[in-house]
Amino acid sequence: MTVKFLDLQTQYQSIRQEIDSAVLGVLGTSQYVLGPEVEAFEKSFAEAHGAAHGVAVNTGTSALHVALLAAGIGEGDEVITVPMTFTATVAAISYTGATPVFVDVDPVSFTMDPSQIEARITGRTKAIMPVHLYGQAADMDPIMEIARRHGLVVIEDAAQAHLARYKGRPVGGLGDFAGFSFYPGKNLGAYGEGGLTTTNHDGHAHRMRLLRDWGQSKKYEHEFLAYNYRMDGIQGAILKVKLKYLDEWTERRRSRARLYQELLGNSGVRVASELPDRRHVYHIFSVFHPERDRLQAFLGERGIQTGIHYPNAVHLQKAYAGLGYREGEFPVTERTAAEQLSLPMYPELSDEDVERVADAVRAFT
Repeated sequence: MTVKFLDLQTQYQSIRQEIDSAVLGVLGTSQYVLGPEVEAFEKSFAEAHGAAHGVAVNTGTSALHVALLAAGIGEGDEVITVPMTFTATVAAISYTGATPVFVDVDPVSFTMDPSQIEARITGRTKAIMPVHLYGQAADMDPIMEIARRHGLVVIEDAAQAHLARYKGRPVGGLGDFAGFSFYPGKNLGAYGEGGLTTTNHDGHAHRMRLLRDWGQSKKYEHEFLAYNYRMDGIQGAILKVKLKYLDEWTERRRSRARLYQELLGNSGVRVASELPDRRHVYHIFSVFHPERDRLQAFLGERGIQTGIHYPNAVHLQKAYAGLGYREGEFPVTERTAAEQLSLPMYPELSDEDVERVADAVRAFT
């Protein structure tokens, strides 16, 4: 029997009646683009993350892109971020014409190391984009202190961190902006693509609403060159239903993580941990081993699906060779990319399947 890495079908079946009704409701009103379902979801999601505004868009990448543009980031500017992330983080910066500037991550949370930021600030630096990787918040207090002292904007990449908390406060309202993804495999996933940007700034929210909709203040009145980044009405309706269950699903993920941690405590692999002042939401449950590829193959032979997040650090990707970084510049990131393995993690994962995965890992080590 296979232990799936992710099981979207089981989750759908558990809420099928509500989802089907929501989709049919949109078909009945023909509000296919933005519309009342999207507006209702924006409001509820923003409230859940301690933010005044939510601006729904078509992808998580677009969510970061409109935040950067609303912050005035453009050609000649620099944005500090991390190379231990999915490429979309860095792509969003590049789309504006700005240059991504990297700092390494810390070896415990795998998020931005605040102690490295100030050495990378120049006269062209305009923003910092920390990534709440795997579902755990970056160390936001020192990041915000540095940003405020240097007059920089902070944009949280919260694509993997729905309902994560930092010192009791939800991500999404800690910086000036935050970008979330609703890719189907995320903790809150659409049945297609989707994203949303949160902010507490009225003017930024207004600007982002124009940026996602061709710069229109009124129909056919375009104030500036903009984009078609609108969220579909069907996705808004689906996400509104699923948001009601997100806290319950998150607690279930956390219980799966605790069981993994208990069973793998002396297994020979390094296991992901939750820092004392964070609420980790375990989008990804990571283990680390110097023979990661052999471990992955060993588990696969035993019917256990796994993933790697991410096998190639962004600074070493061909697409970003022009930035001039070389192997060895970000040792924590590079070691993480070489050793990280993602074990099955989703709310519906049974105790028995967690135990089966842990037994197989222990058998390898």
